[in-house]
Amino acid sequence: MSEPKLIVQEFNFQQELPDWKLSADLKTLQRQFTFLDFEQAFEFMKLCAVFAQEIDHHPDWCNSWNRVTVSLSTHSVDGLTELDITMARAMDQFARQISSEY
Repeated sequence: MSEPKLIVQEFNFQQELPDWKLSADLKTLQRQFTFLDFEQAFEFMKLCAVFAQEIDHHPDWCNSWNRVTVSLSTHSVDGLTELDITMARAMDQFARQISSEY
């Protein structure tokens, strides 16, 4: 498998991933997801975990009851790559899916 490439600065994070925050050093994407309860938050994390295994790219995250705080970065290149964008988009979709099921 080839080494992931850093995302060029032309990527429009605000337009493409409006709910995510780009760190000042441009090396991480961060977002907090809030659900109705712990069950929804945990279901979200399960979906994300399965997908992370599929693409072999794992988030740094923390769960506190109904909140899941996420930080994405590709540690092997010390910055953001397509893997992070793919994971962020999937997480957004999983959050919408969980919220619409209840």
